[in-house]
Amino acid sequence: MPATRRLSPLLLAGAFAALTLGCSATPAAAGGSEAGLRSVDANQEFTMSPGDSVALPDRSTLRYVGVKSDSRCRPDVRCVWAGDAEVTFEWTAAGAAAQSFELHTGFADKRSRALGGDSIKLVSLARGEKPEARLRFGTAP
Repeated sequence: MPATRRLSPLLLAGAFAALTLGCSATPAAAGGSEAGLRSVDANQEFTMSPGDSVALPDRSTLRYVGVKSDSRCRPDVRCVWAGDAEVTFEWTAAGAAAQSFELHTGFADKRSRALGGDSIKLVSLARGEKPEARLRFGTAP
């Protein structure tokens, strides 16, 4: 029985070391972005919900703040004008302060914006209290 008592502390120490090493992997080491954010690819559409942040290919980050205003015509109503929704985002270039900006659904010239040498485009905006935004990050025209 004395051998069992010596083995138990060794097993506990080994198990503790294995758990500690297994839990210390960073998101970057596991294939995620440096900040642990979901990474998006250039020239691919992706979705975000209010409060979400993503890592962009240029190492900047984009946060979907929320919908500032929404005057879009409801789908079950016939309207003269489709209306517009104004969606607020925050963009943070690597090592810089966050910049707030808006994109619109109802004005073609306000659906996209330059971000550094690239651009972000609001492809669509769902309806509801916390609508999902479909976006595309890519090379500026």
